[in-house]
Amino acid sequence: MKNLPIKSENFQYVEKSFKEWLDILGYASSTIYGLPLHIRELFHWLEQQGCTQIKQLTVPLIKEYYEQLKTRSNQRRGGGLSNAYLNKHLQALYKFTEYLRQSGRLILPYLNIEWETDDTKTIHWLTQEEIKELYNVTHGYNENTNIEPFNARDRAILTIFYGCGLRRNEGYHLDLSDINFDRQILHVRKGKAYKERFVPFNKTNSQYLQEYLYDARPQLVKDGKQNAFFISQRGVRMQTQTMALRLKLLQQRSNNLELQQKDVRLHVLRHSIATHLLQNGMSLEKIGRFLGHASLESTQVYTHLVESEINGTEPLPTQPYRNIPKYDYIKLHEDEH
Repeated sequence: MKNLPIKSENFQYVEKSFKEWLDILGYASSTIYGLPLHIRELFHWLEQQGCTQIKQLTVPLIKEYYEQLKTRSNQRRGGGLSNAYLNKHLQALYKFTEYLRQSGRLILPYLNIEWETDDTKTIHWLTQEEIKELYNVTHGYNENTNIEPFNARDRAILTIFYGCGLRRNEGYHLDLSDINFDRQILHVRKGKAYKERFVPFNKTNSQYLQEYLYDARPQLVKDGKQNAFFISQRGVRMQTQTMALRLKLLQQRSNNLELQQKDVRLHVLRHSIATHLLQNGMSLEKIGRFLGHASLESTQVYTHLVESEINGTEPLPTQPYRNIPKYDYIKLHEDEH
């Protein structure tokens, strides 16, 4: 692909401009390098069809190109191209048409090409109603004062992994000193690749965290010097396996049979908040910062979930919210639970 010839100076210029656009948006170097090469294949095919100007590009042409791509053989291993490889091409085509629209070079309708099934990268997530059901379950045993501390801790677990979108290991290492209720900021000190970040939380989430911290945690902790935020029944730092089991318990307590059959894990809560933020119009850049992604490439996968959810219509807008302070951009679910 790298040496695939394209003769049109117009195509050469657009390919270079597309690459620069990806770089400006902050995508990973592999994406900045790879997606334009996929578009070069499109340009090479267009020239074979007699097209040499970007203004000649249409959605039917793109779909015709993709259909012939699906019939191409894998020169290295034989057989057809893998679904994962085809999805890379689709990612390039979707991103390229977005670039054309945003740059004003060409306004094309939404491609509406279905993503190929790739079970190796399946992402599970819960709907906002299912998240509400998990929270509601934690309020079902208030008459038993012995159980209420664990209910409050369960709400805090949901809040940390869904409301704040923390990874499994980040929640495990969370300490008391990492939460600033005055500023409504959570300090992730041990993120992926040892990167730190600040995560905002809203008033409702602050309420759940404070209920656990001031009312429930003192009934669980046995050593006043224990700095871990999540405390187990034995009074020590709570293991992630135990947190996952508590989440499973909430799932099974719900009356929703569909929810009970889903693969609900701590990381599913993180996937869920990312998907919900995108559905509500938050930009990929802010979601990536919220999740602690190293590049937008990792965040891009959530657009696939939203696009499939709306059954082929135009994706929901992902323009950044205006007038939102740097550490106060998660205000979408303040009254939701």
